[in-house]
Amino acid sequence: MPIEIKVPSLGESVTTATVGKWLKQPGDAVKADEPIVELETDKVSVEVPAPADGRLESHAVAEGDEVDVGAVLATLEKGAAGNAASAKPAPAKSAAKSDAKSAEAPKQAPKAAAPAADAPTQTDYDVIVIGAGPGGYVGAIRAAQLGFKVACVEKRATLGGTCLNVGCIPSKALLQSSENFHAAGHDFAAHGVVIDSVKLDLAKMQARKADIVGANVKGVEYLFKKNGITWLKGHGKVEGTGRITVDGKPVTAKHIIVASGSDSANLPGIEIDEKVIVTSTGALELSSVPKRLVVIGGGVIGLELGSVWSRLGADVTVVEFLDRLVPGTDNEVATQFQKLLVKQGFKMKLGHKVTKAEKTKSGVVLTVEPSAGGQAETLEADVVLVAVGRTAASKNMGLEEAGIELDKRGRIVVDAHYATNVPGIYAIGDVIAGPMLAHKAEEEGVALAELLAGQAGHVNYDAIPGVIYTWPEVASVGFTEEQLKEKGTEYKIGKFPFMANGRARALGMTDGFVKVLACKKTDRVLGVHIIGPCAGELIAEATMAIEFGASAEDIGRVCHAHPTLSEAVKEAALGADGRSLNI
Repeated sequence: MPIEIKVPSLGESVTTATVGKWLKQPGDAVKADEPIVELETDKVSVEVPAPADGRLESHAVAEGDEVDVGAVLATLEKGAAGNAASAKPAPAKSAAKSDAKSAEAPKQAPKAAAPAADAPTQTDYDVIVIGAGPGGYVGAIRAAQLGFKVACVEKRATLGGTCLNVGCIPSKALLQSSENFHAAGHDFAAHGVVIDSVKLDLAKMQARKADIVGANVKGVEYLFKKNGITWLKGHGKVEGTGRITVDGKPVTAKHIIVASGSDSANLPGIEIDEKVIVTSTGALELSSVPKRLVVIGGGVIGLELGSVWSRLGADVTVVEFLDRLVPGTDNEVATQFQKLLVKQGFKMKLGHKVTKAEKTKSGVVLTVEPSAGGQAETLEADVVLVAVGRTAASKNMGLEEAGIELDKRGRIVVDAHYATNVPGIYAIGDVIAGPMLAHKAEEEGVALAELLAGQAGHVNYDAIPGVIYTWPEVASVGFTEEQLKEKGTEYKIGKFPFMANGRARALGMTDGFVKVLACKKTDRVLGVHIIGPCAGELIAEATMAIEFGASAEDIGRVCHAHPTLSEAVKEAALGADGRSLNI
């Protein structure tokens, strides 16, 4: 008697899915636990396995159909012989996708490309990675660890991509230096450390930043040598399955991974010169502190770099199209964050847009008007920072010519295993859908390398933390309160202020709180949001909890050292059950 293969449970509050792709056809022989179909939801991509050895008899639904949990997908004749299927690399058993806040993993497989030139029978490398940013270099290292012969293409003079050269690392260096400068002038006296005059040496501060960047990029070069990875210096261009060129020179590989990253986005009619109208790259290299800095964009990059120059003496105004800062962040956290930035001296023009930027002898004059329409006004600035997001770096790489499908935003379309529609070509990181975060790209690089080796590479997109390195820091992982309301998920809240934490008081850093969101029925941790000291470090515990399906009680029952900031996480978790101890 045929066995019915049904839609499995897909997680809490998920009741339907879309049939993404049939991996087995009627008549095919299948083995127990071998994936036969991919199901897609707005949260996860799941492969449904065969329950036993046998022959797939029929499909009960078609690709693209919406199906309920428990619905019949196919029938299997147990023990029957069937057609031999072609061998495929072992896929991951599941690849979690994003919610509305996090990674937008593809909802269906990319369209098949037109037939390309035959793949080379012999190749120079097993794996070639185009791009040596965090996703690219980490993926290359993992592939080398797994025994592949690996090369990495990078056109910069140094490895590490945007993150190490002109992004994450240099910005954090300036954030720390500017924080120290501000503390010396404003905070040390409360500790009995009186400094009569604090002087800024910006050139030395910038030199320190450059030294830190240099050490990091040289570290990646060392790791390449240690792991036997070849650095192919030059501009990489995809030619098709197994084929690329580097500055016009042909190179071949069994697997090609595009990890080209992203570029700063711009606004129409605003000309970037990286001197007075700058992107984040130019904002990291200013040789003097601007008296008036206007930041266009109230997101992470703009607020971090705005904080640097505000601490060093700039008068900072943020112009944001929306009526709030850092969209996607938990509303309660974003509201508190805005209040603290205003307290620090930031001026906010929320719900406004810049329609014109005119350079003058003394700087820039911006024309600003309400986003919904209304009376225009002008703002004068010595420097304007354009921080309106980033775009996928997918141009001038031969992608479209090679038949690789891109979405409307120029991102490479991939399936749940990072494969494009062209055989043997994959993509990870900022150049595909999802949050543009270095650690997300790194996880994808590792997962893909393991998939290529036949292992079960996996990324849980519900457990990707995000951090804003201002003061105080802001960190989040999992769902926000607003997303849970939208999903109809019943939840409970535990909150604990740093004002009630002994270590925070000792540090003199009592702004902010920890907020834990847990399922009302099961107590499973659904999201954690922190604004306060060292939030970027504290969020790791919450990320671990979500990754392993922990409950709020699990966190609350773990012994935390005293006195530490981490006790605030424990107390917030206990608070989800109404039993915080120290408030």
